[in-house]
Amino acid sequence: MQLDKLWQFMQVDMEADRFETKIRQSDKRQTLIKQRNFLMEQQNNMKKLESEVAAMSDRLEAVRDDSERLQKVLGGLMEEIEQNAPKSAEEAEERMEPVQKLMDTLTRYEQELTKMRKDAEIRDRQQREIRVRAARTKAEYDQLKQEYDVEFKRDTATLKDMRAKTEQEAAKIDAPLMEKYRSIKQHCTPPMAKLIDGQCSGCFMSLPSATLLALKEGDKLVLCDNCGRIIYSEE
Repeated sequence: MQLDKLWQFMQVDMEADRFETKIRQSDKRQTLIKQRNFLMEQQNNMKKLESEVAAMSDRLEAVRDDSERLQKVLGGLMEEIEQNAPKSAEEAEERMEPVQKLMDTLTRYEQELTKMRKDAEIRDRQQREIRVRAARTKAEYDQLKQEYDVEFKRDTATLKDMRAKTEQEAAKIDAPLMEKYRSIKQHCTPPMAKLIDGQCSGCFMSLPSATLLALKEGDKLVLCDNCGRIIYSEE
């Protein structure tokens, strides 16, 4: 019977599917994916740090330039005060006001420069740590990739043989029945289930009497009313 052949086909088909899943989910493959993602993350982190360092460098240069300019202005004001001493406390206070503002600005600049130097040291340390971690992970990745490539080539050849056997079994089955099997497989795996004690062995639901009767008559394809699998009866 065609259903017997379809059942036999499903065994080799499911075996090939399981082997393909095993290849995709192998420990080496999962480890390689994690290491690759880690390396990409470190590359992004390095680019971010490099961008931050470049921005800090630009700001550092701008602050230094402005600080030098203000130092010269401050020096000129102080020299003018020394050469032309104020005649009263009010005049002294008035002439010292811009001096104080310049000194406050220079103090803020110095604080900012100190903070930027510390931030630069932190980012430099972070960059060194990233390089060390990335280099170590890259070495592990390269070694594992060589081992995985050997296994993958071997397993791919095995899977190819299994798929060839599957196609040989498929050729023994009527095209409409095979099409129905593949349609069901898209949403339900395995696509066939045995009848056991009046139940579908796929979803374990009891089949109605009309479905059981149709199976006994054996004149048409019978599907489970609950899960949609093809019901296979060995009787």
